[in-house]
Amino acid sequence: MNLHSKKFFAWIVACLLVADVSAQKANSRSIVGPLPNANQLRWQDMEMYAFIHYSLNTYTDQEWGFGNEDPKLFNPSQLDCRQWARVCKQAGMRGIIFTAKHHCGFCMWPSKYTEYSVKNSPWKDGKGDVVRELADACREEGLEFAVYLSPWDRNHPEYGRPAYVAYFRNQLRELLTNYGDIFEVWFDGANGGDGWYGGANETRKIDRTTYYEWPETYKMIRQLQPKCLIWNDGSDRGDLRWVGTEAGNVGETNWSLLYRDGDVPYQMLHYGVEDGNVWCPGETNTSIRPGWFYHDAENEHVKSLSKLMDTYYKSVGRNSTLLLNFPIAPNGRIHPNDSLRGIAFKQMIDEVFKDNLADNAKTTHQGDAYTIDFKRPTAFNRFLAEEDIAKGQRVRKFSLEALVDGKWQPLKDELVDDGDGLTTIGHRRIICFPTVKATKLRFTINSYKQEPIIKKIGVYLAPELTADIPNSGEKKSSSLHIFFGSPQQMFIDWDAEQTISTFRYLPPQDTKDGIVTHYTLWGSTDWNNWQKLATGEFSNIVNNPIWQTIKFPSTKVRVLRFEADCLSSGTRMGYSDIDVF
Repeated sequence: MNLHSKKFFAWIVACLLVADVSAQKANSRSIVGPLPNANQLRWQDMEMYAFIHYSLNTYTDQEWGFGNEDPKLFNPSQLDCRQWARVCKQAGMRGIIFTAKHHCGFCMWPSKYTEYSVKNSPWKDGKGDVVRELADACREEGLEFAVYLSPWDRNHPEYGRPAYVAYFRNQLRELLTNYGDIFEVWFDGANGGDGWYGGANETRKIDRTTYYEWPETYKMIRQLQPKCLIWNDGSDRGDLRWVGTEAGNVGETNWSLLYRDGDVPYQMLHYGVEDGNVWCPGETNTSIRPGWFYHDAENEHVKSLSKLMDTYYKSVGRNSTLLLNFPIAPNGRIHPNDSLRGIAFKQMIDEVFKDNLADNAKTTHQGDAYTIDFKRPTAFNRFLAEEDIAKGQRVRKFSLEALVDGKWQPLKDELVDDGDGLTTIGHRRIICFPTVKATKLRFTINSYKQEPIIKKIGVYLAPELTADIPNSGEKKSSSLHIFFGSPQQMFIDWDAEQTISTFRYLPPQDTKDGIVTHYTLWGSTDWNNWQKLATGEFSNIVNNPIWQTIKFPSTKVRVLRFEADCLSSGTRMGYSDIDVF
């Protein structure tokens, strides 16, 4: 081969190498599956929407009704669904999911398939329809509307038998055909247990993986509401997943993927699955109060502004959406404490993200690193990144560094306990860290499934949420003299007799071991003669470990005995706090 031939051959090889690299690069930017569908993309962009819990529980001071509550209890004096919609909109919510039927079985619309509904209540002489009024109010305010329909029904005599499944589907059909477009249907995971069941007053167990015959129900939903998403904590994979807790947070690593089949333990719910074969993003649900339904005792325990912002960062800021509950008070309106805190929450989000410091800086992109040059020392404490999830979720791991006094300093997410928290991005990722004053910020993607497609970067300076900021406070409970007579028996004593009517229990917050699910409460003035004050269950306490309230007639005591009749797991009663008044 002569010199010219060698040069020509080398040129051909070089061209082929360039073409190969270009092809690899193009391929690495190609679509990586699985991908969200149009409904899931639209839902993700909603970011925040409201839960509304309202039922007979509101009038019995319960979280879970037994199914035998009298419909005549439902008679609100000022029910105003337009107030609900206005408050939710001002709080930054893009839609509302309404508890059309909770576990007690009472229907908030005049269902033709049962007498246990608002049509047999005094409200509007039985002519009212809360679902209709709220659906109309949402559309007037430009909000999306959705429904919660409990699969479990503690009232219906046929629950646990095939006839109930037909009844359940008939009610779902009513909700999906009579109230306009529905953006989501929410099927609670609580299934089977004790109930009234038409007077049987017994416990009924079902196989949640087969009893409801979900595939047929899903088919009906998709036929009647093609744009509707399915949230289901059952065995059949819906469009959205629970994140494994009602505390208001999802994992710092959060993949929008699951396996199409098989069980979904907590780790998968909370963190997703990197190599999952179906797109099933997490929806983070929590309440603005400790409970889901309204309780007078919680009026001073509405979540603080700092707690709500923490929830926002750990939900919307972690590739999830936030479903925030506003319970309805007995008069039929959202309580002022809840509405004012919700509106302050939206105002604080706007304040934090109103000025993107990156807009006035020079951003350069080289390889897998983005460098933001502010030109001068600039204070900031929040970083935001978004992937184009229409083309998949790609980023596994990234790093952040700030150039302070000429030296690069690593940053980490201060909201995580272990590691730096800089994993996965998805629809939106927000990293919080103490305020730094730096001339540059460097964002480097260290690991990815395919070449990342970053569509937005943001840098912000959030105000510190101190007690002097309006609506940012949080009430703390009292201290008591507490000791144990046995692993499942707690005593509380005083130096003198007390007149009490309420006992409150906050279960452990970092473990499920020791959570009291069933209890008996005793009182005494002399340590010898004991009076039973209350006995019962703390419904849903394992999934939602919030303050539990026991009320009883005013009683003089010098000592209380709180007995754990049943624990969720473990052998020793656990608690985070106790309150008595």
